[in-house]
Amino acid sequence: MFWFSPKAPPKTRETPGPPDGPQVFSSSIDRLTYAIGDIHGRNDLFLKMLLDIRNDAEAVGEKPRIVLLGDYIDRGPNSAEVLTSILRLQTQTWCDTAVLVGNHEFALIKFCLDSSCGWLWLEHGGTATLASYGILVGADKSDFSQWPELQQKVIRSIPKSHMKLMCEAKIKFIAGDYLFVHGGVNPDLPLDLQDAETLLWIREAFLSSPKSCDYVVVHGHSAKVVASNLEWRIGVDTGAYATGILTAVKLLGTTREIIQVSTR
Repeated sequence: MFWFSPKAPPKTRETPGPPDGPQVFSSSIDRLTYAIGDIHGRNDLFLKMLLDIRNDAEAVGEKPRIVLLGDYIDRGPNSAEVLTSILRLQTQTWCDTAVLVGNHEFALIKFCLDSSCGWLWLEHGGTATLASYGILVGADKSDFSQWPELQQKVIRSIPKSHMKLMCEAKIKFIAGDYLFVHGGVNPDLPLDLQDAETLLWIREAFLSSPKSCDYVVVHGHSAKVVASNLEWRIGVDTGAYATGILTAVKLLGTTREIIQVSTR
């Protein structure tokens, strides 16, 4: 199975790069759509992005679809607030939403089912999520005798609405010529034969392939300082928790545009 792979955060950069503006590609989508990359506890940037998207959609004159690509929790300071903001967004009428699961949400859910899975999750940002729910974890994470107790504390502390949101999030979403997924796809397998762990965790085999599948893949998961906007894939994880920059892509007809918000 896939699990967390070691990766350094992208080089810190607190201001967005110069916008490219809309670009025309052969792929198309059915309606105005914005796909937002990994938020990782940065609720401040998430709310800022939503405001920009709402204003932009009003200028276009269409009700937008917002696709959230997963990894709402861990690493950044406000994981619980991000999930609350997503729940609030789902009740609003100015947009439609599609919520995808990321490997970090998957890891939290797995820990709630099996306490032995906790160590790697906490080592890869889970302690920040626990802190956002008022749970502080000691420095010694190797004492496995404490994991069942921590597991039960987590289950009691996380609101049922937050757990329901994560458990019901989609693995993938398709619209027009685009496939939205957290991690990517295995370029050597048909899409309908790929399991959830591949779609959530795959990295290099997908990123280095010249073409992945019959769709243009819109993904997060693999943080880069500069977003990727290629013919066959769009990567919008710019490491918001470390760089202070949250990235999305705007899709309208045959055009694509990378949009960003920052702490400044």
